Amino acid sequence: MDTTDPAIRFDSNGVCNHCINYLERMQAEVPGAAEARRLLDRAINQIGDSGRNLEYDCVAGISGGMDSTYVVLQLKRLGLRPLAVHFDNGWNSELAVTNIKRTLDKLGVELHTEVVDWEEFRELQISFLKASVPNCEIPTDHGITATLVRTAAKVGTPYVVNGSNVRTEGILPISWVFYSHDLRHIHDIHRRFSSSSLKTFPQLPLGIFAWKILSGRYRMFNLLNFLPYERQSVIHDLEQSVGWQNYGGKHYESVYTRWYQGYYLPAKFGFDKRKAHLSALLCSGQITRCAAIEALERSPYESLDLRADVEFVLNKLQLSEAEFESILNAPNRTHLEYRNSAWMIERMSRLRVFLRQRAKRI
Repeated sequence: MDTTDPAIRFDSNGVCNHCINYLERMQAEVPGAAEARRLLDRAINQIGDSGRNLEYDCVAGISGGMDSTYVVLQLKRLGLRPLAVHFDNGWNSELAVTNIKRTLDKLGVELHTEVVDWEEFRELQISFLKASVPNCEIPTDHGITATLVRTAAKVGTPYVVNGSNVRTEGILPISWVFYSHDLRHIHDIHRRFSSSSLKTFPQLPLGIFAWKILSGRYRMFNLLNFLPYERQSVIHDLEQSVGWQNYGGKHYESVYTRWYQGYYLPAKFGFDKRKAHLSALLCSGQITRCAAIEALERSPYESLDLRADVEFVLNKLQLSEAEFESILNAPNRTHLEYRNSAWMIERMSRLRVFLRQRAKRI
């Protein structure tokens, strides 16, 4: 990590706040092997017992990527009956679709797919591009969460299992992203830059989300924090177990994400998310600093066709090259310049951590 994160801070020994925060999160969220096994066994028993009379005892998002695919594989190995849930925003790569089908067919897991209305979602994505804010993936991330919560309620389980984990994702500057739960923020940006309305896009109001969390009607379980999670070993396991194929960069199973992270963010904001991803792998001992620096010296599109992706994205969004150049050259803005509920989300997060620690439950 470097000063492309405007909020980065270094101590007297030259150690940045991200490394310090990473170690604190590891201590707080990732238990040692023996404790992890005990907590995992308890969680699996709780999920299984609560879903004894249900068709599915939990739901798990799946994108075709490494993390989510490994979650579904492990849930089956642990004896649970997950329903795989996919939010189809229109940007799946062919490889992502193949990975999902191969995995679920091999494991005998059923799939629920939420297909977004493309014209409505296209307008929403364009709104975020025109807003000149860094995190243009907020519409997708919000749609995924809303779909998971909605689907879990339909099948009668509070348990949503996801692939978020500290080891490989424990570093990401808030200045590069923002809170995808902030529906007020989404509505404000869309209202300012689009004349259309959001009629079918999955939405989860913050108040309802908070109530579901605090009441126990929504219980998110970060399974991978309780398992050994080493990237190369996981890739090998997935290839051998379900015929999964690697798609390259992190989250590159989506064409839009590949274009956004590999081209748009560096070109407009100077943000290279590989710095955060590689820093997490470095802190977890999965890569050396020299290897990480060498990786950053290579283009994010080294083995990909950038021109083809740019043309595909602009055509799909129905943006001319002139319109896109205008977006690229517009003054950059922060998410806080638009209406938001960041203060509420931050307080909710602190409260949730406190309650989870006090109750010692997932």
